[in-house]
Parts: sequence; C-alpha cells; structure tokens
Amino acid sequence: MSKIFKISPLITSNAGQSIRNYAFKSDLKIKWIRPEKTPSYKPEKSGDCSPFPAIDKSMILPEYQNCKELETADEQVKRLFTLGANRVRRTTDVYATTLIDSVKRHDLDNGSMEVVLAKQTATIRRMQVAMETAQRNTQMKVQLNDLIAKRKKYLTKMRIRDYKRFEWLLEKLDLVYKAYPSYYHWVTRRESLTKLTQIHCDNIRDERLAAYRQQLESQQVDFLQKKLENLEFIRKEQLELALPVTVTAEEVKEVALKLKNLKEKRTDG
Repeated sequence: MSKIFKISPLITSNAGQSIRNYAFKSDLKIKWIRPEKTPSYKPEKSGDCSPFPAIDKSMILPEYQNCKELETADEQVKRLFTLGANRVRRTTDVYATTLIDSVKRHDLDNGSMEVVLAKQTATIRRMQVAMETAQRNTQMKVQLNDLIAKRKKYLTKMRIRDYKRFEWLLEKLDLVYKAYPSYYHWVTRRESLTKLTQIHCDNIRDERLAAYRQQLESQQVDFLQKKLENLEFIRKEQLELALPVTVTAEEVKEVALKLKNLKEKRTDG
C-alpha cells in the first residue's frame, strides 16, 4: 500500500523561525469583487429597452377629448378630466393604446397574442418606474415578477409557433428576448480567482514575448550585417583557395537585399 506524504506548510530555518511556503488570500495580487446581483424586475433582466415615456399630465382623457361641454367649462372642471387628476392606471392605458395600435392585426383586434403582450409591456414598464421609488414594496415586486414571467412564457410560445412574427413583435415593442438558462451557475470566489489568475499569467506571457520580440528586432540589423560580412568572407576565401564554393552569389545578394530593405523600413518608421 502506497504511503501518502503531506507537505508541511511550514519550513524551519536555521534560526529556529518558522517560515510559511504558501500564500494566504491577502497575499494574492489579483483583486476579486463579487459582481452585484441585478434584481429580476430591472429592465436589464426583463429585456425592456425603452422606459415608460413621459406623458403630458394635462392631456384630456381620450374618451372626453371630443366633448363640446369641456370647451366652455371652467378650468377646475377641465382639470378633473385630465390624466394628472386621475389614477396612474389611466396614464398606463394611454401608453398601452399606443403600443396596441402598432401591433394589432385589425381595428377590432382586442384579444390576440400581440395585443396581450403590448398591454403587459405597458404595465411592466409603468411598474418598473414605480419600483425605483418603492423598492421595499414586496407586493408590487411579486406582481411585477409574475407579469414578467407570464410575458416571457407568451413570447416563448410565439417564438416556437411563428418566429418571423416573434422577431417583428420584439422590434415593435423594443424588447430583447432573454430565455431562462438551461442551468444555474453559481459565481464562486475560487473559480473566479482561477480564471483571473489564468488571464494574469497570459498577460505576463504576452508582455514578455513582446519584449523579447522587440529585443530581437532591435538586433536584426546588426545580425544581418554580420551575416553578410561572414558570407562574403567565406566566399572570397573559398575562391582564393580553389575550394568548393558553398556560398553562392545569390545568397549574398539575398542577404544584402534584406539588410537594405530593413534599413529603409527603419528609416521610414
């Protein structure tokens, strides 16, 4: 049976002092900060690219815009029939009407999937604005999350049945479809530090390779100059001593041309 040897983290020096041979978390040069969790009701998670628009609160309610009595009525009476004097729901209905008109199939369409998604989108964006000032409203948060999940469910069904209309609807409502992940991956410190360490090592390797390449390029002119002199000397000695010529004139010209082009390139640069 093989024995298992455990390396001690402490090394005893000659003076009797204990020195550790490993690093604590505080000794790491890589700083890791846990990413902030984005709430599920935020537009970044729900996929709403356009916020709830700013609608004029002094606008008369749609059903009373053609009323002739309001034209001669008192200002206080007119104010009672404006969006600002009524519930926020009426402002949402005005915005929902704008979205519905852009996606409905015909003038009497009031129950198609496109109309339902337009109504849900208007309500979601209105509640998202309200959640910015009432983040502790648990009841509204639950309702908003349920509505976002229901809309995502409808979008998933439309994506399967009619993909072209699904893409068209996303463009009209200015949405981004974000499907549920196939599995949830926890963000851990150990795994993140492993990835950051790998990136740090890759950066060090690239920096050293770039520095070494720059060093070699700086010595390239001297190397070619010395190589040209050695080739010319070897060829000259072989010709004078009537020995087999191993260095051809083409090789000498090729090295001389490389040296000339390199010097011109360095001068232009």
